Amino acid sequence: MNTTSASSPWSGARACHGGPFPRRSLEIGAIVIGFIYWWPAALAYVAWKIAGYPALGQMREFAQSGSWNVGSAGGTSRFAKAFEAAKDRGVYRSGTGNSAFDEYRKAELERLEARRRALQEESRAFAQFVDELKRAKDREQFDAYMAKKRSEGGGPTIDA
Repeated sequence: MNTTSASSPWSGARACHGGPFPRRSLEIGAIVIGFIYWWPAALAYVAWKIAGYPALGQMREFAQSGSWNVGSAGGTSRFAKAFEAAKDRGVYRSGTGNSAFDEYRKAELERLEARRRALQEESRAFAQFVDELKRAKDREQFDAYMAKKRSEGGGPTIDA
């Protein structure tokens, strides 16, 4: 009596005729062919698949109560209603309720912002310094080239 092969979902006729792989491979193949021939339909199918294969009635309900129809009566989404309710309860207030901590936090944020501005200014000054070095090096190379060219006597010279 071989119980391991009978309990395996991939054993025997099940793997060839009813397992998830043939159906899934056909589905993936259809998606690939859909993207090759008409990508909007394939994209819509992938979105429908990711949404969990919702029924047409569920999609219609979401379209009527979701964020797509904001202008209609009762057209705010469930997420927007939950966010507004949380905001009304004070979940998203700016302070913690402890004034000492709020003052400390504000002072630290201001100190960090001042440090960020100082580092940004320092970075700009360094970039300017590097540009000046590049210009000086370019000028030095150009002057060396012109001196070499004048010493060889090649080319016209312009006296001002």
